Amino acid sequence: MQKKKDKIIIGNWKMNPLTIKEAEKINLGAQDAFWGDVGAFTGEVSAEMLYNAGIKYVILGHSERRTLGETNELVNKKIKGSLSAGLTPVLCVGESMRDENHSYFNLVKTQLEECLNGVKKTFASKIIIAYEPIWAISSTLNRHDATSVDSREMAIFIRKVLYDKFGAEASRIRIIYGGSVNEKDALDFLNNGGVDGLLSGRASLNAKKFAEIINIAENNF
Repeated sequence: MQKKKDKIIIGNWKMNPLTIKEAEKINLGAQDAFWGDVGAFTGEVSAEMLYNAGIKYVILGHSERRTLGETNELVNKKIKGSLSAGLTPVLCVGESMRDENHSYFNLVKTQLEECLNGVKKTFASKIIIAYEPIWAISSTLNRHDATSVDSREMAIFIRKVLYDKFGAEASRIRIIYGGSVNEKDALDFLNNGGVDGLLSGRASLNAKKFAEIINIAENNF
């Protein structure tokens, strides 16, 4: 029997908790990393520097970074640098809108293929994919809610793309959902969204709400 995996919950939870004892189950992550190791790159923080500071995860390719001009090629370099440094990259992919022709699948496929280009199979288990439909993010104009059906549909597609690239090793890659998930719909996404965890945005800024999401994952899986 396959061992059930723990769910992964990622959030922007500044200054919480307040004690080391309370933080024992928490791993630190960064919101970005530079792709290079050394050189004259003022203002950048390398993946190796993050690793040496005790960071375990790093979010790469977030939609807010992409709006600043970050390309799949640049994300690819950051992923390779992060893996080499010993970090677990959380690669964000997702479409800005959905259309009747379902071309958004091709967009996500391109993001995955280009961002993971040249990444070896041996690193597959160190990668987390975060499906982040931009049209569902709280800061997006004219946003609308995504459902667990939307999440499952894309998670299945992402899994297929990963299998085509990594073969059986793709089963070791975690897929999580991040699109304005909150304490009210977290259980539905975890149960029915085809994902291994959640990337919480605005809800994680509220300690009480974020704690509820964590408790849901801990008590039900």
